[in-house]
Amino acid sequence: MIGLISATAAGAAACDRLAAAWPHRARRYPGPTAEAVRAAFAECDQLVCFLATGATVRLLAPLLRDKTSDPGVVCVDEAQQHAVALLGGHAGGANALADKVAEQLPGCRPVVTTATDATSVPGLDTLGWPVEGAVAAVSRAMLDGEPVRLVSDAVHPLPALPPNVSATTDSDVSLLVSDMLRPQDQPPGTSPDQPGARQAVLRPPTLTVGVGASRGAPVEEVLTLIAAALADAGLSPRCVAGLATVEAKAGEPGLVAAAGQLGVPLRVHPASELAEVAVPHPSQAPQDAVGTPSVAEAAALLEAGPGAELVVPKRKSVRADGAPAMVTCAVARRRPRGRLAVVGLGPGARDLLTPRARAELRRASVVVGLDQYVTQIRDLLRPGTRVLESGLGAEEERARTAVEQARAGHAVALIGSGDAGVYAMASPALAEASADIDVVGVPGVTAALAAAALLGAPLGHDHVSISLSDLHTPWEVIERRVAAAAASDLVVTFYNPRSRGRHWQLPKALGLLAEHRTPGTPVGVVRNASRPGERVLLTTLGALDPAEVDMMTVVTVGNTATRAVAGRMVTPRGYRWQEAGA
Repeated sequence: MIGLISATAAGAAACDRLAAAWPHRARRYPGPTAEAVRAAFAECDQLVCFLATGATVRLLAPLLRDKTSDPGVVCVDEAQQHAVALLGGHAGGANALADKVAEQLPGCRPVVTTATDATSVPGLDTLGWPVEGAVAAVSRAMLDGEPVRLVSDAVHPLPALPPNVSATTDSDVSLLVSDMLRPQDQPPGTSPDQPGARQAVLRPPTLTVGVGASRGAPVEEVLTLIAAALADAGLSPRCVAGLATVEAKAGEPGLVAAAGQLGVPLRVHPASELAEVAVPHPSQAPQDAVGTPSVAEAAALLEAGPGAELVVPKRKSVRADGAPAMVTCAVARRRPRGRLAVVGLGPGARDLLTPRARAELRRASVVVGLDQYVTQIRDLLRPGTRVLESGLGAEEERARTAVEQARAGHAVALIGSGDAGVYAMASPALAEASADIDVVGVPGVTAALAAAALLGAPLGHDHVSISLSDLHTPWEVIERRVAAAAASDLVVTFYNPRSRGRHWQLPKALGLLAEHRTPGTPVGVVRNASRPGERVLLTTLGALDPAEVDMMTVVTVGNTATRAVAGRMVTPRGYRWQEAGA
């Protein structure tokens, strides 16, 4: 819950605005300011205080405990020009909250002073993985440009780290990415189970614990066995991504409770699927009980996915009274999965680049794209991001490169203009990608939508987009599609309408539309929508000069209901509406 606190009428109005924007996440705390701050601090995860920063600091000071439990606090000035992340920037989420507050208050800007955020260096405590050890010391070294030794036994999809973080051997500052409790390169003189004084350890979610249990197995027995299995193998319990078992045990109370206490999901698999997994220690007992010769080992491997390694074979619990064991477990290590984000950058204007696209660009350690698109967003990338760019006509090569980088374990952003799934990079990339990587699609504003917004409302009824480029599609196929759109009375947006080497396709396509539409049908021509050199022309089907069109242009041809209204192109939402107004 987000607590909203104000001391003035302007602040109260702003609180009401935020409460309306976040109806299920925020509540007003009325009354004397000091009492409201104390109540909200005790009850809420985050606070937004419409107070001076000095007053807010004095009110908060007696309430502070530690950075892991204090709520995040954002302070907004009386004029609502600045949303200052005052307390709990990372752990409390105040930095992100400052952005959200600024989005809701016109003219307001977020103010974030956390060093890593200010310098675009990823904070180790913001990566979504547990981190332990000398986090502040290692972060400081990263910020200061001091050589930091990166130690990892695999490539993980981390965001770009600054250039001073590398696989060097001459630094006493270390960042480890490990599920092991006892790294082999532990600095001399430090505890074998704890990071060194200048060492931080990221705990990736690499481990899956398969568990078999008799009916009524107590949660204590489950947890004790799992803890012993991990400790004996030198594995960190913070790297456990989940528990897995057979479908027949989905509701077993001890397993459900164990997953809850560990803070991980309990996933179940059909016995028939577990039976197909090759394991080192099959047994007749589970075969007779639930229909598979292995539960613990098979569930661990199946849940961990392709390429998984069994790092702890099946072991049984030991009961103090000498009674038969009620629990078995095994641990598998999953192969790190790379991440491919296919990102649509929109038509070009920075304010039409979505927040989700920005976030993916900052999350990536590798960016693949057309050189001119890379230029558009290079300033948004983190220091140390590896950029793989190429020129026009290399779409398939870029798609293959992006997939290969993701298969190598990296976090990859494959960028394209407009929406990545519309005449862009998603199609060739996903044709190359298989199930061994994670794929995320990030939608963008398409050229058709950007042009339509400039023209008015030409897409108010059914519409279609057709590319006139016959580089990948035979003209005979394109011609059939244009003819079908013409006969169906669809509004048509032409992509790639005309180039120096393709000058006859657009007149041919317009001729096909003219067989079903009058010469007065409105046509919109938009060049460089939302980019420098933007040009908008509203004309008609009979008057359009194809020489006005090039590859930087989209052409939108209305249907029989489309009209020019006050210099804008409008397609009514329905034909009955048109008839009613006639």
